[in-house]
Amino acid sequence: MVAGHLTKRNGYYYAVLSYYDPDGKRHFKTFSTGLKVVSGNYRKAEEMLQRFRTEFFTPTCVNAMHSDMPFTEYMLKWLEIVKIRIKPTTFASYKSIVEKKINPYFAKSHKSLVDLKPGDIQAFYIEELKSIKPNSVIREHAVIHQALKYAYKIGLVKDNVAARVDRPRKNAYEHHFLNGEELECVFKAVRGTKFELPVLTAAFYGLRRGEVLGLKWDAIDFDNCTLTVKHTIVETNTDGKNMIIRQDSGKTKASSRTLPLVGKFREYFAAVKKAQEDNKRICGNCYNYDYDGYIFVDEMGNLIRPDYLSCQFPKFLAKHGLEKIRFHDLRHSCASLLVASGVPLKSVQEWLGHSDFNTTANIYTHLDFSAKITSSLAMERHLELPDSDFSSPWEANKDGDSADLKNEKKLA
Repeated sequence: MVAGHLTKRNGYYYAVLSYYDPDGKRHFKTFSTGLKVVSGNYRKAEEMLQRFRTEFFTPTCVNAMHSDMPFTEYMLKWLEIVKIRIKPTTFASYKSIVEKKINPYFAKSHKSLVDLKPGDIQAFYIEELKSIKPNSVIREHAVIHQALKYAYKIGLVKDNVAARVDRPRKNAYEHHFLNGEELECVFKAVRGTKFELPVLTAAFYGLRRGEVLGLKWDAIDFDNCTLTVKHTIVETNTDGKNMIIRQDSGKTKASSRTLPLVGKFREYFAAVKKAQEDNKRICGNCYNYDYDGYIFVDEMGNLIRPDYLSCQFPKFLAKHGLEKIRFHDLRHSCASLLVASGVPLKSVQEWLGHSDFNTTANIYTHLDFSAKITSSLAMERHLELPDSDFSSPWEANKDGDSADLKNEKKLA
């Protein structure tokens, strides 16, 4: 078990683990506990520290790697190494792809790492495309490519054979948008339910599911009327167990953004805050303080789980006779309304927290018809088109000849 200790940062407990790599160099890895530095949380933070120490893998297995080892065994050891430098959610995704897709296929051929050929990987993609979509195969390709890139880096193979494989073409996903009237119907249906404020927040601010459920009270500035997106909640499945991962960061650097707390949202959040304080007082020791500080918890302090929101929201809509949409489609609907209102795509990008303008443009450019109207009007103002009778030069006359042909006959 690696060494570790607790530290305090910005009013929260963090677990700091220390370990040595095969070359004897010391490294540190910090994990957020999500627990505030308040009475009663130190013991919980200590328990989380011990769990982090137990579950943490050091990259010592690099010494056990060799070129002739089975490709499937290499993939498992690569997972142990890459675990220390990627987010837990990303690791869970990698692990699932390796254990459920890549290794079961390549275990049949007993290929060694050094004997792996581009054709072997290409055959795997062809087989996968019989049952899953191209985008899923592209994710599998990304895992294999990264794993073999590391093998090349440490000298186990002469080149990255995955770089010489044609990955499938990405299949286009048709995003679903609700207009203003349709969103109003959704708002009426969720009124007074546990879905109400998460739905309103996602639809108005265009937040992702993890950004909505990750909102904490320290993100709401009631004095300056702002909402800051700086915490996220993600649910992953690791070794058959569903785990809630709390992160004090957004999906990307651009995801961390501050937005105005407009309209009735100040009232909404103030009412929820008061209700939480009442629940704590009424429930006493029965209240779950593990998620203290989060906005979207139930009466007993239990966090609303991301998977619950994704599964139950479409069912709720269907039950009320409304079109079934994903919770994430509320974010797309927000963007489509902004574009329809003439908001520039650059501003839409900042509102949604996209790190790359191209992401916004690729999804929503087809909605930005107002910009094309503006362009056409600009051309019309600066470039005067002459009056013309388009039928006269080309239309055949009574003799069956065009005007130009008739002139040619006269000249002859």
